[in-house]
Amino acid sequence: MAKVYSKQEIINSLEGVDLINPIETGFVEYSKGNSVVPPVGELLFDHPPGDVHIKYGYIKGHDNYVIKIASGFTENYKLGLSSSHGVMVMFDSRSGYLKCLLHDEGYLTNVRTAVAGAICAKYLAPDKVKNIGIVGTGIQARLQLKYLRDVIKCREVVILGRDNKKIIDYIDEMSKFGFNVRKVDSSAELCNLSNLIVTTTSANESLIRKSDVIPGTHITAVGSDTPQKRELDPEILGMAHSLVVDSIPQCLERGETKYALDLGLVKEENLIELGKVIDNGKKIRSDQNEISVADLTGVAVQDIMITNTVYNNLNNK
Repeated sequence: MAKVYSKQEIINSLEGVDLINPIETGFVEYSKGNSVVPPVGELLFDHPPGDVHIKYGYIKGHDNYVIKIASGFTENYKLGLSSSHGVMVMFDSRSGYLKCLLHDEGYLTNVRTAVAGAICAKYLAPDKVKNIGIVGTGIQARLQLKYLRDVIKCREVVILGRDNKKIIDYIDEMSKFGFNVRKVDSSAELCNLSNLIVTTTSANESLIRKSDVIPGTHITAVGSDTPQKRELDPEILGMAHSLVVDSIPQCLERGETKYALDLGLVKEENLIELGKVIDNGKKIRSDQNEISVADLTGVAVQDIMITNTVYNNLNNK
C-alpha cells in the first residue's frame, strides 16, 4: 500500500539536504525539452481571496510522475491558519501505481520556490551584494533568506512590509539565522540600499518603481504566479539588461513578464530561461552595472525534483 507522509516527516527528511543541485537539474531538463509539463491548472477565488494551482508532469527517463496541488489564501491568518496548503502525489510512470502522497501542507512548494530564488541569485546577482532587500514578511520572505545563505555571503538585510508587528517578528526570527535586518519605509529607500532584491508578496500592483532601481541591481520576483498578480513596475523589465524566466510558456500567460509583454515593453525573444543559464554554468552578468530581473512563476519540474528527493530520503534510496 502506498505510504502517506506527514509534514513533519517531510521536514525531517530534508534536514541538511542539498536541494539546489536537484532543482537546478530539473530546470535544465525542462529547458532542454526533456520533460513533459502541461499547462498549469488553476482555480481562483474572490471571497475570501485565494488561488489553487495544479502542476504536474514527468522528466523523461525518470520512473515516476508527480501531481501537485497547492493553495494560497491570503486571509487565512484571520483563522489562525497558514496561507499556504497542499499535497504532492507520486505515481509510478510505468504502471500508474500510486507510490506515495506527501501531505506537506504547502511546505514543499514554499521550499522549492525559495531554492529557485537562491539559484537565481547564484547566477544573476552582482558579485558584491551590499544589502539584500526583501519585500514582504510572510513564509516566502523567511525562506528566501534562509536559502540565500547558501549562495550569498551578505548578511545585511532591509525589509519593506505593511504590518509593523510582522516586521518586528521577521527581524527577530531572521537574526537567529545570522542576518542583521532593519526596516525601511519605501520602495525608494529599499532600492537605494539594496542591489539584490527579492519580492515575495501576492500584490496586484507595482511595489517597486522603475525610478527607484539603481544600476547594478538584480531583482527576483517570486510572488506573481497568476495573470492578475504583479509586484514590479513593468518598465523595470523593459529596462533590464537580462530578463530570466523559469518557463517561457508560463510567463507568456502569467507573472510580471506577461504584463510587460502586453504593454509592449519586452518581446518574447528577450526572454532567457533559467535552465539555459544554469546549463551554461556561468554568471549572466557581463557588467556589474547591469540590471537583471528573474520572474519565477513556479514550474512542475521543481515539484518533481523535490518530491523525488523527499521520497528517496524517506525510503533510504
